[in-house]
Amino acid sequence: MPAELSDLTVRGVTVKVHRAGRGKTVLFLHGAGGVPQWLPFFDALAEHYQVLVPEHPGFGGSDDPPWIRSISDLALFYLDLVEEAGLDRIHLIGNSLGGWLAAEILIRDRARFRSLTQLAPAGIRVKGVPPGDNFIWGPEEALRNLYHDQAFADRILALTPSEAQMDVMLRNRFTVAKLGWQPRWYDPDLEKWLHRIKLPALVVWGGDDKIMPPAYAALWQERLPDARLVMLEACGHLPHVEHAAAVSRQVRDFIEGVA
Repeated sequence: MPAELSDLTVRGVTVKVHRAGRGKTVLFLHGAGGVPQWLPFFDALAEHYQVLVPEHPGFGGSDDPPWIRSISDLALFYLDLVEEAGLDRIHLIGNSLGGWLAAEILIRDRARFRSLTQLAPAGIRVKGVPPGDNFIWGPEEALRNLYHDQAFADRILALTPSEAQMDVMLRNRFTVAKLGWQPRWYDPDLEKWLHRIKLPALVVWGGDDKIMPPAYAALWQERLPDARLVMLEACGHLPHVEHAAAVSRQVRDFIEGVA
């Protein structure tokens, strides 16, 4: 199902939004890699729902306003975005950086949201279990550490990005550093406020995640008021990519089960 690309301007900031499908609104918040392509996971959900995948400010083709300096700023911007767009009863999905962002949004205001799906989110820390540090890894190491099945990495490494794609990748890295550099990939205050996310939640984690260790999964399940956990064997940091069919089924079953 081809996705449409449109502009949405909020507070003078224009963001690119990929969209497909009809029905209940699913809002997907991407991770540090941005939205380099429309994924089979999105297609599977778009058969049943309206799927919206914005490029965060500072990523891809979206504007990069100087006043968005932190993940907290980005969370409040998204609350403005869903209000401006008239979105309601949203099923929110976040991966990695996007999962962190999803939690920061919902601890502030969950009124327009119906559920939360977390795909290996960043944002909190298990004492004594540091996350993988993609800021110090080389480009190939960072890519390979995303996946359990190295065939995914091999296919990407075989491609030669265009100059425009290289520019986007560099732009994304600058924004990632701004949001996740210090402290590394978490907000020290987030964990104590997760009890505010009084929504049904699904937490999905790869058993071979080298970015956010699987030990983090249990802490998310414990801190969210109404969460169930799905662990996937032979899976890295991008469960919706490596196991697109299985994860899309899990997400659909979860959404349909939300009263």
